Amino acid sequence: MKKISIICAVAIVSATALISCGGNETKEQPVTEQPTSMVEEPVGPIVTTDSTVTVHIEGDDQMKYNVNEITAKAGQKITIHIKNVGKLPKEAMAHNFVLLKSGTDVAAYAEKAIAAKDVEYIPASESDKVIAHTKMVGPGESDTISFDAPAAGKYDYICSFPGHYGIMKGVLIVQ
Repeated sequence: MKKISIICAVAIVSATALISCGGNETKEQPVTEQPTSMVEEPVGPIVTTDSTVTVHIEGDDQMKYNVNEITAKAGQKITIHIKNVGKLPKEAMAHNFVLLKSGTDVAAYAEKAIAAKDVEYIPASESDKVIAHTKMVGPGESDTISFDAPAAGKYDYICSFPGHYGIMKGVLIVQ
């Protein structure tokens, strides 16, 4: 009987040692290299080359842009593609992109924009404060504009739909 107990004990210890010492080994997989392209495709909402900056801005139902900062060089061509990725109706949640001249009082501009519904919230009385703007876009709609970057400095951009400018904003930094 002692012999059987000792054999059982040895078997249990051996099994435990086998499990804890890698008895459940996995074979190392060979590493295969993925082919790489000589020219990498740009990824992301901002694509910059020597002569252009292309920006894909999305506005959503939470009144947020996906891009809050754009950098460009003075004179560089900037193209803005804006798309409303939200679901709420245009009457309740439209978006645009309005680039204001440096030093513009954003709150004062937005206050005047509220009364400019008939002209997509771009008040004619403030046209001297606007560098470029898109049209208002509803869900699934988009618009594209292009312009040359102004002189070096910082320029605010906003959505001028009533109540949006406080959250839907960003800055263009021109070097």
